[in-house]
Amino acid sequence: MKKYQTYQVEQEHQSLTVEQYLKTVLHYSGRKIQKLTRLKGIFLNQRPVFLQKKLKAGDILNVLVLEDRTYGVTPQEGTVDILWEDSKVIVLNKPSGILVHPAGQTPRGTLANYLAYYFQEKGELLTIRPLHRLDRDTSGCVVFAKDAQTQTLLEQQMHDGRFKRTYLGVVQGKLDPPEGIIDLPIGKHKTKPNRRAVQEEGVKAVTYYRTLKVFEQGLAGQGEALELSLLELKLESGRTHQIRVHLAHLGHPLLGDRMYGQRSSLIARQALHAGAVTFEHPQKGIEINVQAPLPNDMKKLFCPEDLEF
Repeated sequence: MKKYQTYQVEQEHQSLTVEQYLKTVLHYSGRKIQKLTRLKGIFLNQRPVFLQKKLKAGDILNVLVLEDRTYGVTPQEGTVDILWEDSKVIVLNKPSGILVHPAGQTPRGTLANYLAYYFQEKGELLTIRPLHRLDRDTSGCVVFAKDAQTQTLLEQQMHDGRFKRTYLGVVQGKLDPPEGIIDLPIGKHKTKPNRRAVQEEGVKAVTYYRTLKVFEQGLAGQGEALELSLLELKLESGRTHQIRVHLAHLGHPLLGDRMYGQRSSLIARQALHAGAVTFEHPQKGIEINVQAPLPNDMKKLFCPEDLEF
């Protein structure tokens, strides 16, 4: 049984063609419109319609719902920590140590594989659509769209800055000034292909940082304490390794970052956590704010009173 989505044309959209309405109001891609046309899946006032037909206020447009046919990854049983979910979006809390999506020599054991299994167990066939990635050893919020249109709408929010991500990171030392903007272009490292670096010919990258707390942490077997800073970090752009590269360039790499800093006896990975994500719900239009609790390996860096900020 085919399913259709119904839309009533508002006065402000009068005189748009069907194609213009699909692209600008419903945010359908050109490829999706072509597919709908091939499947004869667009009706105006219960009749098949050409894409160049002009609309009038009050017209009823019925558009075929293109259902997913594959998960896009192999479903695999594993733990998914659900922070928020409805019929359009699901937000997961990714643990450190796994990838968001299969890549290279890692076709299984990723958050996407586990999410596909979760949907499979619920009897839902939904292609896995992550809106963004986190590095393997970064924990926290990852947003997935449950259908292609939701993905398009959320990607548009990412493009125009309405989709906001907030990170928590721990660095050694104290940043001066304690709050600021890092506006430095990032490109591929010239000799190390897996790394990124600040480069004049790189792409624009902007990171906002704010020091939340400066504290000391003693090192086992050593007399002196280590000065650490807990930072709140927000991205205007989303380049590969952006936060890690920017902080290392300032001389304050993330604690435990083996690629851009050095190993630490205090934590076995870079101390970076995607603590919150905020976006406009693609269907309801309301602001959604989701938070991921600080994981235990970062919590143990602090005394309880250090977390009061």
